[in-house]
Amino acid sequence: MKKFLGYIFTPLHLLGFGLVLVVFHPIQWLNLKLGGYSWHKKTVDLMNLCLTRSLWLLGVHCRFRQNQQLGTDRPLIIVSNHQSLYDIPPFFWFFRKHHVKFVSKIELEYGIPSVSYNLRHGGSVCIDRKNPRQALPALKAFGEYIEKNNYAACIFPEGTRSRDGKPKKFSPRGLKILLKYAPSALIVPVTINDSWKLVQYGAYPMSFGEQPTWTVHPAIDPKGRDVDELIIEVQGVINGSLKEELITS
Repeated sequence: MKKFLGYIFTPLHLLGFGLVLVVFHPIQWLNLKLGGYSWHKKTVDLMNLCLTRSLWLLGVHCRFRQNQQLGTDRPLIIVSNHQSLYDIPPFFWFFRKHHVKFVSKIELEYGIPSVSYNLRHGGSVCIDRKNPRQALPALKAFGEYIEKNNYAACIFPEGTRSRDGKPKKFSPRGLKILLKYAPSALIVPVTINDSWKLVQYGAYPMSFGEQPTWTVHPAIDPKGRDVDELIIEVQGVINGSLKEELITS
């Protein structure tokens, strides 16, 4: 039934999603020119709220679970599993007071309305995973930027999306660099469940009525901790909150 309804409602969602990207692209440009970072950020926040709400046209409601209040007096390194492209807008919206920025692959730097513009001008970093000479200095500068401004960096250490929701092995290099150059940052593990189900049939149809969740775990202070042990712990926290069938299957 979810697949059948997906044939009907996916076009409505994609139309809404695409319109948001097209409409907000010139608004981003204008607000950045007129009001600088502050105006641009408010535009990006609103855009990502609209992108998240566009899933309502597919009967999808994103649920964000956070029991711990996080202050804005220290930078954050948000570490999450990665299941679909729909993982990202809720991070922007629900962590908006922390000025969340992303570690993104360089292929997204150009070609996508609104998204690429924000990656280039909103403080995120685009890295070439095949070129350490580009990636390592870029991550170093990004870590220093997060540290200086008490912003939040979001990184997906799996490196790529899990199309069936099953956890992939962490690639720790990027996280280690961020920990080195944002030494006062707290680590915030986040587990995403069921985002992959939205596209379990491919790009079309999307699955109707899924209820993906973002679970924010208690922050971890990395000060004085062994980095390798810390990364293993963070991965364990994230994977431990994945649905049981993904771990055992």
